[in-house]
Amino acid sequence: MEKIIKSYADQSFHKKISLIIKKLSKNKEDIRNEVKKIIDFKLYHRLLDLGCGYGWFLEALPEGFDFIMGVDYNDENESAFLSLAQKKAKKALFKKLFLPSKIDMPSCYFDMIVSAYSLYFFPDMLQEIKRLLDPKGVFIVITHSSHMLEEGERFFKFDNLRKLIESFSAENGYNILKQYFDHVEYYDYPNELIFHEKDSHALEQYIDFKSAFIEQDVDPETVKVKLLKELKEKKFLSFNKNDKIFIARP
Repeated sequence: MEKIIKSYADQSFHKKISLIIKKLSKNKEDIRNEVKKIIDFKLYHRLLDLGCGYGWFLEALPEGFDFIMGVDYNDENESAFLSLAQKKAKKALFKKLFLPSKIDMPSCYFDMIVSAYSLYFFPDMLQEIKRLLDPKGVFIVITHSSHMLEEGERFFKFDNLRKLIESFSAENGYNILKQYFDHVEYYDYPNELIFHEKDSHALEQYIDFKSAFIEQDVDPETVKVKLLKELKEKKFLSFNKNDKIFIARP
């Protein structure tokens, strides 16, 4: 698990993959903009970003927060996160922690908590999230479908990847959140990544980005060779990229 989490420490590569996903997604609406249609961020003042990375979620947020705190295991992300957070809030803090872990902040302190593509790493954090969230606050989760990359399973079994995503997925997230929060809404984000023959280098990079997940089941280079061969023969490949947004309130 630690190796997978460390794979998110390369900010430039992570940003490059974000651009590839944006370019090759069938759904051209940024999922962060979908969240902004649901939530009026100007109503919230103290934000906690769990598994914050370099600040991907913050990029799309308005300014005007009183306090933003990011928690991530990769201290390589600290500088980039704080650079973004300081533009959005009067005060910003980054804390290196391996989640799940108790966070040394008062109960009910944050009126917004976010976990974007990260809660499947630490689903046991939910009791602590509930403690930290203001009674009138909101918890925002963005997560993958458990069927992510299922097209590749025609050739390979990704059992460990599937097990990880199923810790908190689009399919089971509602039932998990309802154990902790009284009010839970969800919004589907249908999408697929479509690679054409000219996108072979992008496919290589995408597989490299997922290699820490894949290598628990099969050699990533074997996956790369097979899928590049398929792309050349079929002229295009598509992969499940369905995500879901959850909005939970006490």
